[in-house]
Amino acid sequence: MALLIKKGRVVDPASNTDEVLDILIEDERIKRIEKNISISSAEVIDASGKVVTPGFIDMHTHLREPGREDEETIESGTYAAAKGGFTTVCCMPNTSPAIDEPAVVEFIYKQARKRGIVEVLPIAAITKNREGENLSDMGKLKRAGAVAFSDDGDWVDNSDLMRRALEYAKMLNLPIISHCEDKTLTQDGVMNEGFFSTILGLKGMPKEAEEIAVYRDLALARMTGSHLHIAHISTANSVRLVREAKERGVKITAEVCPHHLVLTDKEVRCLDTNTKVNPPLREEEDVKALKEGLKNGTIDVIATDHAPHSLEEKELDYTLAPFGIIGLETALSLLVKELVEEGVLSLMELVAKLTISPAQILGIDRGKIAEGAKANLTIFDIKKGWKVKKEELVSKSTNSPFIGWQLPAPVEYTIMGGKVVFRRGQR
Repeated sequence: MALLIKKGRVVDPASNTDEVLDILIEDERIKRIEKNISISSAEVIDASGKVVTPGFIDMHTHLREPGREDEETIESGTYAAAKGGFTTVCCMPNTSPAIDEPAVVEFIYKQARKRGIVEVLPIAAITKNREGENLSDMGKLKRAGAVAFSDDGDWVDNSDLMRRALEYAKMLNLPIISHCEDKTLTQDGVMNEGFFSTILGLKGMPKEAEEIAVYRDLALARMTGSHLHIAHISTANSVRLVREAKERGVKITAEVCPHHLVLTDKEVRCLDTNTKVNPPLREEEDVKALKEGLKNGTIDVIATDHAPHSLEEKELDYTLAPFGIIGLETALSLLVKELVEEGVLSLMELVAKLTISPAQILGIDRGKIAEGAKANLTIFDIKKGWKVKKEELVSKSTNSPFIGWQLPAPVEYTIMGGKVVFRRGQR
């Protein structure tokens, strides 16, 4: 059956559209976009007063399958994605086994087709088993369907190996996504090194651990002419380095996570392990620089780094608990609150960071509302509010520092290939 979205405010950065329009969907694709479409045989969604955007794309998601299905599965993770308005998620390779063989890539696609409700695109490991010693078979991984390469969770600290990875990725026309952290500086660290780590007596993780890695990787990207994407950038100096590299013509893109825009290391004072993330929460000056980087185009994408962990793990002492928080279900609302309502970005600019920009980096035909395009759409109510409740989260894990927060812009509908896969109030 056809699906007709009526009278929604269509915000599409790819076409610079911000207008009240109707959208007719047939056979998984957008057939017509205009005012006052009338068709008696279609299911109708009244989007009056609501915003209609391309479905969001998350470049940085941990779905934990295979290996840690107790924390998340492709099924539960894609439900969380749909609830947050994401129609495409890219899953990181730090699974067990790692995504370093074509068979694992194929397994993920098979599970996503069987169990998932949104699109899942695997990111393959740069090195075998993510050990930083030998390159994975990047050509075979691309043929199997990998959309990028990363050893996320670890930095490829061997410069010659990283150079060769960048050169191979350039031949394959895929980006390398780098987790920039010199672990010789962060070993045993649990939070940002600074005033609050000192008064709390916790081992700090200096900003320089990220910045040294960013500087090295930018130098190699300049040397090879390859596309380097910096994951979860978190410090003011890292933003400066990326901006300067872009000005010199280096093929570099970068992402930031919602929690690094909303929280600072001050929040760690409560010793809630849901403030323990990697990179760690930084200082006010860093948050300010990250927001400015989004505004001036230095930072291209906002990605969740959705990282589920079991309750048993997160209830450990702060020094022992794992890094990471979930983020798919709260990302949009946090970003509207922190960026749009505060005047940092326009709604159009925010939507671009979640749609067309990641699509272009990944080289996928997504992130736009156009006749003939796949009907992946998100509808949210920017005037409405909602409260984050633990019992209403659909991820298998509940490790979020935002439980209890009152937020704007709940997602009302998520549409994947013309099918409604999430409708607020229904599970």
